[in-house]
Amino acid sequence: MIFVGARRADDGVMRFSARLPNDTATLLLLAGFIIVLVGLSARTHDEASDNIVAISGIASVLLLATYGVWVVGYIKGGPAPAGAAAHSEGMLPLRTAIVLLALAGVGAALVSDWFVAALRPTIDQVGVSEQFAGLVVVAIAGNAVENATGVVLAAKGQADLAISVVKNSVAQIAAFLFPALVLVSLLFADRLTFDLAPLYVGALFLTTLSIWQVTGDGEATSFEGAALMATYVILAVFTLYE
Repeated sequence: MIFVGARRADDGVMRFSARLPNDTATLLLLAGFIIVLVGLSARTHDEASDNIVAISGIASVLLLATYGVWVVGYIKGGPAPAGAAAHSEGMLPLRTAIVLLALAGVGAALVSDWFVAALRPTIDQVGVSEQFAGLVVVAIAGNAVENATGVVLAAKGQADLAISVVKNSVAQIAAFLFPALVLVSLLFADRLTFDLAPLYVGALFLTTLSIWQVTGDGEATSFEGAALMATYVILAVFTLYE
């Protein structure tokens, strides 16, 4: 998206409002902070590592609360889109929109799980790892609509909307869906936590820093877009050989 948007600009620089990228980076840094601490605790086997489930539950509540403050701030303080008043009758109530968003997020997670299960025969036949299937195959297929929309909008010069589509999706997964699933899993025997393999802990944190570096100033070039794509491909190669 950034590569396309920058190439489309006359001076080779894609420009957009820096508020959303910086807010998204803050949410990702908070999620990364939690994941890094949990990962370090689990790998060093300190006393806190015996309570990873409880720590993940508490962290999920705090992460969801922070996400809620962010969303409410945008709803109350964000500028109203042009023509919004004319279409206000067709807008969903806030509570309805939140419930639908939550249900859609949980549904997407379940569909992704079913998708991976359906891919099992192919994964075994081809010989790729589950990590590669999840990070590359499922991720690309699951985010195809957002990614394609972002590229099309960037190509049309609608940089702010393109950034909003892509980065809001990232924020919803890291700061809403992940912690929500952690809390839901407490109702079952198998609990989901923030404890990830060291490779993915490092990848998540470094990727967050890369995104913040590239988009935090409200400008991005095709070189920076190419660097982000290379970052993703390198991580995909690591998962391919696991």
